[in-house]
Amino acid sequence: MSEFVAELIGTMILIIFGGGVVGGVVLKKSKAEGTGWVLITLGWGLAVAMGVYAVGNFTGAHINPAVTIGFAAAGEFPWAKVPMYVSAQMIGAFIGGVIVFLNYLPHWRETKDQGAKLAVFATDPAVRSPFSNLLSEMIGTFVLLLGLMFIGANEFTEGLNPLIVGALIAAIGMSLGGTTGYAINPARDLGPRIAHALLPIPGKGGSDWSYAWIPVAGPIIGGVYGAVFYQAIFLGNFSALFWILSGFIVILVIGATNIELKKNDSNQDELNNKIV
Repeated sequence: MSEFVAELIGTMILIIFGGGVVGGVVLKKSKAEGTGWVLITLGWGLAVAMGVYAVGNFTGAHINPAVTIGFAAAGEFPWAKVPMYVSAQMIGAFIGGVIVFLNYLPHWRETKDQGAKLAVFATDPAVRSPFSNLLSEMIGTFVLLLGLMFIGANEFTEGLNPLIVGALIAAIGMSLGGTTGYAINPARDLGPRIAHALLPIPGKGGSDWSYAWIPVAGPIIGGVYGAVFYQAIFLGNFSALFWILSGFIVILVIGATNIELKKNDSNQDELNNKIV
């Protein structure tokens, strides 16, 4: 199997299981309807594990552009292969979204909530605040790449690594994913979002393109920083990219915090005016 086909299939499997568990939880008249966030996070963790098991022997199973670009930025993967890997991941994610659509064919008609239909394919924030949402995606993917790096530095029983990586994904979802739905993977969000836009889903509504840049940019920035952070702090290889991203992240953190604090002050002023 070629590396292109392997990354395509691995990412397709990721979306079939990951998007599939969301469909089971949120779509009407599914037997899994309403089972909640814990099932979704476990489903995504197992989705990653199955994708890694499927194609890990062929490519290392990046199945995520943030992983591919992060590894390349850290010198762990050749930049020449990045466009091929990312293209395969995007196509695989799109195909996975189409398969999830086919699996739940009768349920789209039964589900009236347009947001629930989009959630099967793409992420959206619990509280829409662009800089904070971007920061959340960066943090989640930073932890992902850092975790992949230190998992790779340990020896496990043969065949156990994919399950450990799946547990990492579930942990990120449970601990950090409640803010944005934790895309932590540009292909995971953008590929199925394109599928949502193109597929004849009854009463689907819009694909929320105004938000779509965040689950692409956030994971890439956070993933690259996680990889170079590991190289710098764990291995002592401080690069110019590490310092540049560190400065950018400090500015983003200060800006996002100020925005949210101003919102809190504004809300408090409104409350005080109502009391008066």
